[in-house]
Amino acid sequence: MSEQDGVFVKCAWRLIPFMVLLYIVNFIDRVNVGFAALTMNRDLNLSPAVYGFGAGAFFLGYSVFQIPANIVLEKLGARRWIFCILAVWGAISAANALTQGPASFYALRILLGVAEAGFFPGMILYLGYWFPREYRARLVGIFMAAIPFASTVGGPLSSLILQMDGTYGLRGWQWLFLLEGTPATVLAFAVLAFLPSSPNDAPWLNAEEKRIVAARLAAETAAHEHNDLGPALGDIRVYALGVVYFGYAMGAYGVQLWLPQIVQAMGFSTLATGFVVAIPFIASMAAMILWGRSSDARGERIWHVALPAAVAVGGLLVASLEPSNLAVFLALSVVLVCLLALQGPFWALPSTFLGGTAAAGGIALVNTIGTTTVNCSDV
Repeated sequence: MSEQDGVFVKCAWRLIPFMVLLYIVNFIDRVNVGFAALTMNRDLNLSPAVYGFGAGAFFLGYSVFQIPANIVLEKLGARRWIFCILAVWGAISAANALTQGPASFYALRILLGVAEAGFFPGMILYLGYWFPREYRARLVGIFMAAIPFASTVGGPLSSLILQMDGTYGLRGWQWLFLLEGTPATVLAFAVLAFLPSSPNDAPWLNAEEKRIVAARLAAETAAHEHNDLGPALGDIRVYALGVVYFGYAMGAYGVQLWLPQIVQAMGFSTLATGFVVAIPFIASMAAMILWGRSSDARGERIWHVALPAAVAVGGLLVASLEPSNLAVFLALSVVLVCLLALQGPFWALPSTFLGGTAAAGGIALVNTIGTTTVNCSDV
């Protein structure tokens, strides 16, 4: 291992595990409504249409605030901005326990979307502050492996929390929101200690290590086609990536939000549903890490996105045509594995031609296009 590789490995060990932890909490708070719905819909008399609208309403706030949030991150600094994001989203997530009916359900989901809007695109941008492009697919893959890990852990955990129904006069779904929302607010204070805004602010890097990181990233910045926001937002490639991400988001979020109810319809209990849903996510974790490493090793991104996307389309077709719940579950499992595996190579693409403010706005715009479309489809 060269000296330069050693510096970036050191940065990865310092940053990535904590970032994964934050994303695990983020993703659980985003999709735990799917498990809450197993009892909440009945308790509050929410119809499937009301639930679908409320689940999708998250993306109303989420899509609108992503670009402004990423611009704020670049100007204010990652450490302070991510602290604010976690503190607010944790409070709002826990407040979902106060839902009384459709109106409050919609309002809280929209506010949660606003609070979480800057986190994911901000973390993708943050990785670009530390690592050159030849490391990014594998590191994005490891970071985003938090999605299947969150579902693997979050499913059984959510199912167990739902068993607390009636404890201290609260329904099981209320305990779910309270117990799974609180960690974000607690971790907000850990951000202040463990997440430096940039390599220059890292006390665990010496002067020579900071110089190595800065030199490698400066060379890439000089080679970027866009470093300013305006030209980046006019680049057709940004919108093309947004269209691709639309396809990912349509499949992935639809499966994740409805899979618990599909599994329950197969005859599993509320408790068993969480463990069954965890199965495809366990496979996804390995796929994301290995596929990201393959993309970096070959220096190739396009086919590492296109091939799993094509297989996912086939899985969705099978799921739409099969009458058997078991066949649908298996097909949707393949869809999840493929769509999650392509994330590392996909999010390494914007940084090949965007830097600085252009990367902040471009990455957020790509995510906005996808999540806006998910919102429209759900509502």
